[in-house]
Amino acid sequence: MTIGDALAGGRRQSGRTVTQVSQRTCIRETIIRSIERDDFSGCGGDFYARGHVRSIATAVGVDPEPLIEEYDATIGAPRAISAADVFQPVTPVRLKERRKPNWTAALALALVVAGGVFAYVHFASHTTTAQPSNDSGVQTTNNAHQQKKTSKPVKVAHHGSHRLDIKLTATQPCWISLTTPAGRTLFQGMVYPGQTKRWSERHPVSLQLGNPAGVKVVVNGKSKIGRGVTQPVTLALALGHGTSSRS
Repeated sequence: MTIGDALAGGRRQSGRTVTQVSQRTCIRETIIRSIERDDFSGCGGDFYARGHVRSIATAVGVDPEPLIEEYDATIGAPRAISAADVFQPVTPVRLKERRKPNWTAALALALVVAGGVFAYVHFASHTTTAQPSNDSGVQTTNNAHQQKKTSKPVKVAHHGSHRLDIKLTATQPCWISLTTPAGRTLFQGMVYPGQTKRWSERHPVSLQLGNPAGVKVVVNGKSKIGRGVTQPVTLALALGHGTSSRS
């Protein structure tokens, strides 16, 4: 009687199925069936084969020692067991693969950065101050047809007023800058639709508008932006003497 016959006969006599023996020994059913056919190739070596024979024999009520001796005499031989034999798993361990770079996310980030640079350059271009007035001393502004016109000084201050009351309301995004003749910045930045800015100054100021068509400027109750002005302009505001604009 072979080792496999002895284990299969013991299992039948104990009334257990292969599944039940597998559950008690934690050995896969396919390996148990192979051992009962005297096929030990799936055990992973002599060391594991002896262990499987011992576990199965104990589970079905068969003395394992004669079976181990028969295995050593007919199939394997005792040899020194190394640490690698003890700790090496039967099933190869799959190493976690290195993740590949996410080029889609990198491309999306590059597009966002490029968009930010374009917006910065676009709005920064509105900060350029136009050239001074011409040799004749006449200051000009651009109308909707890009024609030059002489701007008439308009008196800003009302009777008894000693301040420049400036109100700016945005209907479109517009870059603005409010400075003194000495170059001190009172305000600089973007305004967006629905926003309103107010200033009250005793001294002359210079108001730069990147998008004049997108804002309404009222100084001491009078509007200072004509219709059709689409190019960046600079408004010179002063008490008593009036206001002038240049593109």
